[in-house]
Amino acid sequence: EVVAMGAAIQGGVLSGDVKDIVLLDVLPLSLGLETRGGLFTKIIERNSTIPLRNSLTFTTVVDNQSSVEIHVLQGEREIAQGNRSLGKFELVGIPPSPRGVPQIDVSFEVDANGIVSVSAQDKATGREQQMRITPTSGLTPDEIDRLIREADDFADSDRDAKEMVVLRNRLESLLRNTQKSFTKFGGLLSQNDQDIAERTFAEAEAASRAATVDEINKALTGLERTASQLTTAMLNPTPDPTTTEV
Repeated sequence: EVVAMGAAIQGGVLSGDVKDIVLLDVLPLSLGLETRGGLFTKIIERNSTIPLRNSLTFTTVVDNQSSVEIHVLQGEREIAQGNRSLGKFELVGIPPSPRGVPQIDVSFEVDANGIVSVSAQDKATGREQQMRITPTSGLTPDEIDRLIREADDFADSDRDAKEMVVLRNRLESLLRNTQKSFTKFGGLLSQNDQDIAERTFAEAEAASRAATVDEINKALTGLERTASQLTTAMLNPTPDPTTTEV
Protein backbone atom coordinates (compact mmCIF):
# COMPACT_ATOMS: atom_id res chain seq x y z
CA GLU A 1 0.00 0.00 0.00
CA VAL A 2 2.82 2.39 0.84
CA VAL A 3 4.56 1.73 -2.48
CA ALA A 4 1.31 2.07 -4.40
CA MET A 5 0.43 5.29 -2.59
CA GLY A 6 3.91 6.68 -3.26
CA ALA A 7 3.58 5.88 -6.95
CA ALA A 8 0.17 7.55 -7.08
CA ILE A 9 1.49 10.69 -5.39
CA GLN A 10 4.49 10.83 -7.71
CA GLY A 11 2.20 10.48 -10.70
CA GLY A 12 0.04 13.29 -9.36
CA VAL A 13 3.04 15.54 -8.86
CA LEU A 14 4.27 14.91 -12.39
CA SER A 15 0.83 15.61 -13.87
CA GLY A 16 0.39 18.75 -11.79
CA ASP A 17 -2.63 17.44 -9.87
CA VAL A 18 -0.75 17.30 -6.56
CA LYS A 19 1.15 20.37 -5.39
CA ASP A 20 3.37 21.42 -2.46
CA ILE A 21 4.99 17.99 -2.14
CA VAL A 22 8.74 17.55 -2.50
CA LEU A 23 9.93 14.10 -3.59
CA LEU A 24 13.20 13.05 -1.95
CA ASP A 25 15.59 10.46 -3.32
CA VAL A 26 17.10 8.03 -0.81
CA LEU A 27 19.93 5.53 -0.88
CA PRO A 28 18.61 1.99 -1.44
CA LEU A 29 21.52 0.38 0.46
CA SER A 30 24.13 1.49 2.98
CA LEU A 31 27.58 2.60 1.83
CA GLY A 32 30.82 2.04 3.71
CA LEU A 33 34.15 0.29 3.67
CA GLU A 34 35.93 -2.84 4.80
CA THR A 35 37.80 -2.42 8.08
CA ARG A 36 40.14 -4.49 10.22
CA GLY A 37 39.19 -8.14 10.48
CA GLY A 38 36.88 -8.08 7.47
CA LEU A 39 34.07 -6.05 9.03
CA PHE A 40 31.77 -3.67 7.15
CA THR A 41 31.76 -0.16 8.62
CA LYS A 42 28.83 1.90 7.38
CA ILE A 43 29.46 5.56 6.61
CA ILE A 44 26.10 6.38 5.02
CA GLU A 45 23.05 4.42 6.14
CA ARG A 46 20.37 2.97 3.89
CA ASN A 47 17.37 5.27 3.26
CA SER A 48 19.46 8.40 3.86
CA THR A 49 18.19 11.32 1.79
CA ILE A 50 20.50 12.45 -0.99
CA PRO A 51 22.43 14.58 -1.76
CA LEU A 52 24.56 14.21 1.37
CA ARG A 53 28.11 13.84 2.65
CA ASN A 54 29.48 11.99 5.66
CA SER A 55 32.97 11.27 7.00
CA LEU A 56 34.69 9.04 9.55
CA THR A 57 38.28 9.03 10.77
CA PHE A 58 40.32 5.82 10.67
CA THR A 59 43.88 4.88 11.54
CA THR A 60 46.57 2.30 10.78
CA VAL A 61 46.74 -1.22 12.25
CA VAL A 62 50.50 -1.85 12.13
CA ASP A 63 53.57 0.23 12.94
CA ASN A 64 55.09 2.28 10.10
CA GLN A 65 52.22 1.48 7.75
CA SER A 66 52.81 3.62 4.65
CA SER A 67 49.55 2.98 2.81
CA VAL A 68 45.92 2.00 3.38
CA GLU A 69 43.53 0.26 1.02
CA ILE A 70 40.03 1.70 0.79
CA HIS A 71 37.57 -1.03 -0.20
CA VAL A 72 34.18 0.57 -0.88
CA LEU A 73 31.14 -1.61 -0.21
CA GLN A 74 27.38 -1.45 -0.53
CA GLY A 75 24.94 -3.52 1.51
CA GLU A 76 23.60 -4.31 4.96
CA ARG A 77 25.69 -7.27 6.18
CA GLU A 78 27.99 -6.88 9.21
CA ILE A 79 30.69 -8.86 7.41
CA ALA A 80 32.43 -7.23 4.44
CA GLN A 81 32.41 -10.27 2.16
CA GLY A 82 28.62 -10.45 2.41
CA ASN A 83 28.24 -7.07 0.71
CA ARG A 84 28.66 -5.79 -2.84
CA SER A 85 32.08 -4.43 -3.76
CA LEU A 86 31.97 -1.09 -5.58
CA GLY A 87 35.71 -0.64 -5.99
CA LYS A 88 39.08 -0.19 -4.29
CA PHE A 89 41.80 2.43 -4.19
CA GLU A 90 44.94 3.02 -2.16
CA LEU A 91 46.18 6.02 -0.19
CA VAL A 92 49.99 5.98 -0.18
CA GLY A 93 52.74 8.11 1.31
CA ILE A 94 51.67 7.95 4.96
CA PRO A 95 54.68 9.00 7.10
CA PRO A 96 56.17 6.22 9.29
CA SER A 97 54.39 6.27 12.65
CA PRO A 98 53.33 3.88 15.41
CA ARG A 99 50.06 2.10 14.73
CA GLY A 100 47.04 4.15 15.74
CA VAL A 101 48.77 7.50 15.30
CA PRO A 102 47.96 8.45 11.67
CA GLN A 103 44.54 10.01 11.17
CA ILE A 104 42.86 9.13 7.86
CA ASP A 105 39.64 10.96 7.02
CA VAL A 106 37.40 8.93 4.70
CA SER A 107 34.51 10.86 3.16
CA PHE A 108 31.53 9.63 1.16
CA GLU A 109 29.53 12.10 -0.90
CA VAL A 110 26.44 11.26 -2.95
CA ASP A 111 25.11 13.90 -5.33
CA ALA A 112 21.54 14.37 -6.52
CA ASN A 113 22.21 12.08 -9.49
CA GLY A 114 23.33 9.21 -7.25
CA ILE A 115 27.01 9.52 -8.17
CA VAL A 116 29.24 8.53 -5.24
CA SER A 117 32.59 10.21 -4.59
CA VAL A 118 34.86 8.57 -2.01
CA SER A 119 38.03 10.23 -0.74
CA ALA A 120 40.71 9.36 1.80
CA GLN A 121 43.02 12.04 3.22
CA ASP A 122 45.97 11.77 5.58
CA LYS A 123 45.54 14.63 8.07
CA ALA A 124 49.27 14.98 8.71
CA THR A 125 50.35 15.49 5.10
CA GLY A 126 47.13 16.49 3.35
CA ARG A 127 47.81 13.73 0.83
CA GLU A 128 44.53 12.56 -0.72
CA GLN A 129 43.20 9.90 -3.07
CA GLN A 130 39.66 9.48 -4.36
CA MET A 131 37.35 7.63 -6.71
CA ARG A 132 33.91 8.11 -8.25
CA ILE A 133 31.27 5.45 -8.64
CA THR A 134 28.38 5.66 -11.13
CA PRO A 135 25.63 4.78 -10.49
CA THR A 136 25.10 4.40 -6.74
CA SER A 137 23.18 1.16 -7.05
CA GLY A 138 23.18 -0.42 -10.49
CA LEU A 139 20.84 -3.00 -8.99
CA THR A 140 17.26 -3.90 -9.78
CA PRO A 141 14.61 -3.52 -7.04
CA ASP A 142 14.51 -7.33 -6.74
CA GLU A 143 18.27 -7.48 -6.21
CA ILE A 144 18.10 -4.75 -3.57
CA ASP A 145 15.32 -6.61 -1.77
CA ARG A 146 17.37 -9.81 -1.90
CA LEU A 147 20.38 -8.12 -0.29
CA ILE A 148 18.21 -6.68 2.47
CA ARG A 149 16.61 -10.08 3.11
CA GLU A 150 20.04 -11.72 3.25
CA ALA A 151 21.10 -9.23 5.92
CA ASP A 152 18.11 -10.30 8.00
CA ASP A 153 18.68 -14.01 7.34
CA PHE A 154 22.35 -13.85 8.34
CA ALA A 155 21.92 -11.34 11.18
CA ASP A 156 22.66 -13.82 13.98
CA SER A 157 25.66 -15.47 12.34
CA ASP A 158 27.05 -12.09 11.29
CA ARG A 159 26.66 -10.80 14.85
CA ASP A 160 28.59 -13.79 16.20
CA ALA A 161 31.31 -13.36 13.59
CA LYS A 162 31.58 -9.65 14.36
CA GLU A 163 31.89 -10.36 18.09
CA MET A 164 34.76 -12.73 17.37
CA VAL A 165 36.54 -10.19 15.16
CA VAL A 166 36.14 -7.40 17.71
CA LEU A 167 37.45 -9.62 20.51
CA ARG A 168 40.39 -10.82 18.40
CA ASN A 169 41.27 -7.23 17.45
CA ARG A 170 41.14 -6.22 21.11
CA LEU A 171 43.34 -9.17 22.08
CA GLU A 172 45.94 -8.41 19.42
CA SER A 173 46.07 -4.71 20.38
CA LEU A 174 46.40 -5.45 24.09
CA LEU A 175 49.07 -8.07 23.38
CA ARG A 176 51.20 -5.65 21.36
CA ASN A 177 50.87 -2.84 23.91
CA THR A 178 51.62 -5.10 26.88
CA GLN A 179 54.63 -6.64 25.15
CA LYS A 180 56.02 -3.15 24.48
CA SER A 181 55.57 -2.22 28.14
CA PHE A 182 57.14 -5.50 29.22
CA THR A 183 60.19 -4.87 27.03
CA LYS A 184 60.74 -1.53 28.77
CA PHE A 185 59.64 -2.27 32.32
CA GLY A 186 59.54 -6.05 32.68
CA GLY A 187 62.68 -5.94 34.78
CA LEU A 188 60.68 -4.27 37.55
CA LEU A 189 58.68 -7.48 38.03
CA SER A 190 59.80 -10.45 40.08
CA GLN A 191 61.37 -13.29 38.14
CA ASN A 192 58.28 -15.41 38.78
CA ASP A 193 55.98 -12.69 37.39
CA GLN A 194 58.26 -12.26 34.39
CA ASP A 195 58.00 -15.98 33.65
CA ILE A 196 54.22 -15.83 34.00
CA ALA A 197 54.10 -12.84 31.64
CA GLU A 198 56.11 -14.70 29.01
CA ARG A 199 53.72 -17.65 29.20
CA THR A 200 50.77 -15.27 29.03
CA PHE A 201 52.11 -13.74 25.82
CA ALA A 202 52.53 -17.17 24.25
CA GLU A 203 49.00 -18.17 25.25
CA ALA A 204 47.61 -14.92 23.84
CA GLU A 205 49.40 -15.50 20.53
CA ALA A 206 47.79 -18.92 20.31
CA ALA A 207 44.38 -17.60 21.38
CA SER A 208 44.44 -14.96 18.63
CA ARG A 209 44.13 -17.88 16.20
CA ALA A 210 41.52 -19.67 18.33
CA ALA A 211 37.98 -20.33 17.24
CA THR A 212 36.08 -19.74 20.47
CA VAL A 213 35.10 -16.65 22.41
CA ASP A 214 35.97 -18.36 25.71
CA GLU A 215 39.59 -18.95 24.67
CA ILE A 216 40.02 -15.34 23.63
CA ASN A 217 38.38 -14.03 26.81
CA LYS A 218 40.66 -16.23 28.92
CA ALA A 219 43.72 -14.83 27.13
CA LEU A 220 42.41 -11.28 27.59
CA THR A 221 42.07 -11.86 31.33
CA GLY A 222 45.68 -13.04 31.54
CA LEU A 223 46.96 -10.08 29.54
CA GLU A 224 44.98 -7.61 31.63
CA ARG A 225 46.54 -9.11 34.77
CA THR A 226 50.05 -8.72 33.37
CA ALA A 227 49.32 -5.18 32.18
CA SER A 228 48.07 -4.29 35.67
CA GLN A 229 51.23 -5.72 37.27
CA LEU A 230 53.39 -3.68 34.92
CA THR A 231 51.47 -0.50 35.68
CA THR A 232 51.83 -1.08 39.43
CA ALA A 233 55.56 -1.76 39.07
CA MET A 234 56.04 1.38 36.99
CA LEU A 235 54.27 3.54 39.57
CA ASN A 236 55.90 1.87 42.58
CA PRO A 237 59.32 0.59 41.49
CA THR A 238 61.14 -1.60 44.01
CA PRO A 239 64.20 0.21 45.39
CA ASP A 240 67.55 -1.19 44.21
CA PRO A 241 69.00 -3.05 47.24
CA THR A 242 72.56 -2.18 46.15
CA THR A 243 72.02 1.54 46.66
CA THR A 244 72.51 3.37 49.94
CA GLU A 245 69.88 5.73 51.29
CA VAL A 246 71.00 9.16 52.47
